[in-house]
Amino acid sequence: MNDEIRAKEVRLVGPEGEQIGIKPFREAMQMAIDANLDLVNVAPQAKPPVCRIMDYGKFRYEQQKKEKEARKNQKIVDLKEVWFRANIEENDYQTKFRNVVKFLKDGDKVKCSVRFRGREITHAKLGQKILERVANEVTDICIIERMPKLEGRSMIMILAPKPH
Repeated sequence: MNDEIRAKEVRLVGPEGEQIGIKPFREAMQMAIDANLDLVNVAPQAKPPVCRIMDYGKFRYEQQKKEKEARKNQKIVDLKEVWFRANIEENDYQTKFRNVVKFLKDGDKVKCSVRFRGREITHAKLGQKILERVANEVTDICIIERMPKLEGRSMIMILAPKPH
């Protein structure tokens, strides 16, 4: 910016975006001073470097505003977890299943887990059936990011909402 530019000649772009042409650095700097604006190097790797006459403070302010707006509009995807048991009753299953559907519709990923206690681990197929049932019932609103897999004393499956 301004006096920090180390080039003898620059390709100059005016304040309205119009091409002025290749000018000596001193002349370009004088034009920026006359317009009461800054000379900003926008493409330093070009031959000759491209400089633009602009109000740098206003430019920075608008960039920060755009970044803030972009941050505001982005959706942060949370990972929600729903625990099932290997010998879960139907009503408990339905309650937890409704939570899974609600989380997916809110745009969050869901980690479905079946926790095995004591000797239940010998019946890992029961947990597999429960997770497969969940996956089959929500196939229209989500994709299976990770298939059911036994990790220690729990079986884990991750569901992600379908992109719209």
